[in-house]
Amino acid sequence: MILFFFSLLRLVYKEVSALAADPPEGIKVYPSEEDITELHTAIEGPEGTPYAGGVFRMRLVLGKDFPAAPPRGYFLTKIFHPNVGHKGEICVNVLKRDWKAELGLRHVLLTIKCLLIHPNPESALNEEAGRLLLEDYKEYASRAHLLTEIHAMGGTSGAPQEPADGPQPKKHAGDPNKRVAGAGLVTNGVAANNLSNSSSSGTSSSNTNIVAKKKTDKKRALRRL
Repeated sequence: MILFFFSLLRLVYKEVSALAADPPEGIKVYPSEEDITELHTAIEGPEGTPYAGGVFRMRLVLGKDFPAAPPRGYFLTKIFHPNVGHKGEICVNVLKRDWKAELGLRHVLLTIKCLLIHPNPESALNEEAGRLLLEDYKEYASRAHLLTEIHAMGGTSGAPQEPADGPQPKKHAGDPNKRVAGAGLVTNGVAANNLSNSSSSGTSSSNTNIVAKKKTDKKRALRRL
């Protein structure tokens, strides 16, 4: 029993190592460091499908009976697809009755990727997706693409952003000290202008009083004559 177990581990290690070194096109393989019987992958959404532009994480679990029994596959990225259940479980014949020990993990991964191109509504785990695929493909594609945009296109969201091309704003444009200084100049200018106007108004009023007084004195002098 122990000898069989180590033989199985060697077989799995050999196949997983080969996959990691030379993965199928559009698929990346990440062997688990903690459990060699668990394989994580990332599948690029095929062009010409509602899944294009997305990257879908998936997990393959190799049971104790592998390769006599097929692995179990789960999508970790949420996806709207007839053959993927609400918990991510995958329904495809190669993981069930069509499984053969000699097929290997590479064949499994390629089959799952092909499932994104050619869904099978007859063995649907997501009944709504299967119904829309048969009755209203436009609505099916719209729903599938929407979930792809929401859940499968966020790989670079945490990456630092590079400065945008084109002319950049002047450095002092957002300097609060510059803005405060400028505001001070404006305020001082307004105050000075008000002071000037007040002074001019006072001078004008004084001149008017002098002229009026002279006119009054002149009238009084004429009366005496």
